[in-house]
Amino acid sequence: MSWYQTQFKLSPRPRGRCHLVHDEICSQVPEIRKYKVGMANIFLQHTSASLMLNENYDPTVRKDYEMALNKIAPEDFPYIHTDEGPDDMPGHLKSGLVGVSLNIPITQGRLNTGTWQGIWLCEHRDHGGSRKVVVTLQGERM
Repeated sequence: MSWYQTQFKLSPRPRGRCHLVHDEICSQVPEIRKYKVGMANIFLQHTSASLMLNENYDPTVRKDYEMALNKIAPEDFPYIHTDEGPDDMPGHLKSGLVGVSLNIPITQGRLNTGTWQGIWLCEHRDHGGSRKVVVTLQGERM
């Protein structure tokens, strides 16, 4: 059994929709290719953005998801926590609903996702900046 962990930053993304970051994450963790079988835990170190595994082909799905999240956690609600602006508390709610980590199986050196699945970064703040990610791999090496 082998373990590996790395930390890196995703490039800043604008708010307004969820962003497909699957390839960016895989390019930052080439060690995945060394695992015959295992698990990858992908953890976002932020409370106002989220990670999700979803549709990787049609970008309108990401736009619809952002629209739905904005309806679930609108900015014009009378929140008490507003220290960092009107997008802060809705960002925390969306992050809590969607989540900040993924566990994805590794099979023969690749993330074993479905045909139409990809990793998304959902940016919930107007000025979120770069986002820190920790990836931990566990498994049997090739």
